[in-house]
Amino acid sequence: MISTSNVTLRVGKKALFEDVNIKFTEGNCYGLIGANGAGKSTFLKILSGQLEPTNGEVIITPGERLSFLQQDHFKYDEYPVLDTVMMGNARLYEIMKEKEAIYAKEDFTDEDGMKASELEGEFAAMNGWEAESDAATLLNGLGIPVEMHYEMMKNLNGPEKVKVLLAQALFGNPDILLLDEPTNHLDLDAIAWLEEFLINFDNTVIVVSHDRYFLNKVCTQIADIDYGKIKLYAGNYDFWYESSQLLIRQMKEANKKKEEKIKELQEFISRFSANASKSKQATSRKRALEKIQLDDIQPSSRKYPYIDFRPNREIGNEVLTVEGLSKTIDGEKVLDNISFTLNHDDKVAFVGSNELAKTTLFQILAGELEPDEGTYKWGITTTQAYFPLDSGSEFDNDYSIVDWLTQYSEEKDATYVRGFLGRMLFSGDDGVKKVRVLSGGEKVRCLLSKMMISGANVLILDEPTNHLDMESITALNNGMTKFPGVLLFSSRDHQIVQTTANRIMEIVPGGKLIDKITTYDEYLESDEMARKRQTYTVQEEDN
Repeated sequence: MISTSNVTLRVGKKALFEDVNIKFTEGNCYGLIGANGAGKSTFLKILSGQLEPTNGEVIITPGERLSFLQQDHFKYDEYPVLDTVMMGNARLYEIMKEKEAIYAKEDFTDEDGMKASELEGEFAAMNGWEAESDAATLLNGLGIPVEMHYEMMKNLNGPEKVKVLLAQALFGNPDILLLDEPTNHLDLDAIAWLEEFLINFDNTVIVVSHDRYFLNKVCTQIADIDYGKIKLYAGNYDFWYESSQLLIRQMKEANKKKEEKIKELQEFISRFSANASKSKQATSRKRALEKIQLDDIQPSSRKYPYIDFRPNREIGNEVLTVEGLSKTIDGEKVLDNISFTLNHDDKVAFVGSNELAKTTLFQILAGELEPDEGTYKWGITTTQAYFPLDSGSEFDNDYSIVDWLTQYSEEKDATYVRGFLGRMLFSGDDGVKKVRVLSGGEKVRCLLSKMMISGANVLILDEPTNHLDMESITALNNGMTKFPGVLLFSSRDHQIVQTTANRIMEIVPGGKLIDKITTYDEYLESDEMARKRQTYTVQEEDN
């Protein structure tokens, strides 16, 4: 068990947390949620001991081991992958290294033998003989193949490092597990594996995530940070949302009844206070009026952007024809003779772990990359807007936000442009901020403003939820669902894929295409998905 006693954290004069008393118990998975900047990651750092609170303390049951997901992706660059995972249990790894050092001695003494015997006993008690196989199982489950287990961490790419660090946090059955955005950079297969792992995990988990589907799947309780306090709700994220909305409605309804009662008493007092026969009643009513207090309904500090993609023209029947597209990058054939046709009501989700293939196809269709072979043709009624995976070059300039967006608008009026920025929570002086200094989330909101102002009837979005908070993801989900045009998108957000897509495409390793008209959940349960897991030579179309 882990709990806090009067934890307060002040940053300057501002209290990020004030006298937080909360208890996290064994057998529960807690989703830690809150508005952007509410302090979710900061609170995890306090719980893990990485950050000292201004006042109060964190209490952990004696003898329990706490593990957390490391955020420094370069910390273990000089270590092998398997060793990095086993470092998740610091004492076990320390014993392993001590044993190795003793057994490597040429002049092995009786004292060394006694020490080695002690270490062997502790090692066995900690299931040390299963350590390597347990670490390998975690890596395999997250999609790190066996041939990479003895690679140096510095040789892995970003998403692979994330998976190794996640395996490190999970290693050794910790009593308390703290996970800050564990699904970031994970493919949907790895997320599904992690969901099952946490569902079957018997100890205490506290997780921060912007993935609503993930929180719904794994959480038994929600810890909501708002106004410097943390309040617990039983159930998953959807249950929290409905409960919190119901509570507000009930408080508003109670206040409405109180307001009606106040009005009734005020009218009685006004009517009869001058009437001698009624004055006693009027005085009584006045005392009753003074006792009525309206509940202070404090609106949430959360702010939701408004995302509404409105095409300037209706799309025709001829949307896109792709024939025999192939592309090789750095010696790897990522697209192999891919062909498909889009219809005017298609919303296509590109899923699976082959991220390079998805991005390459989007770049080709957006006109930013040439295929090695094959052709594609957009219909004459189509206009496209593209959200790239890497948008760094978009903001490598000294434009203000308003000037940056104005260059993409047919209407050059600043008030018109500011209207689109206002929908994305850029207000007042925000408009003069330089785009070069924007945060990741702010840059994404700028790109979405650009797509809205374009009036395009075909949207291509490559992982648009990266860097977004829960509120922005919800708004984007609503905007994509309502969009009357054609969508091609990739996303690790299960809920966006499930609620938006009516067609699923997957480019499997080797560059072949699976193409099914179905929902995402149906696709995951399909025979095609089962066959895909066994072989990557499938080329299907079911249009």
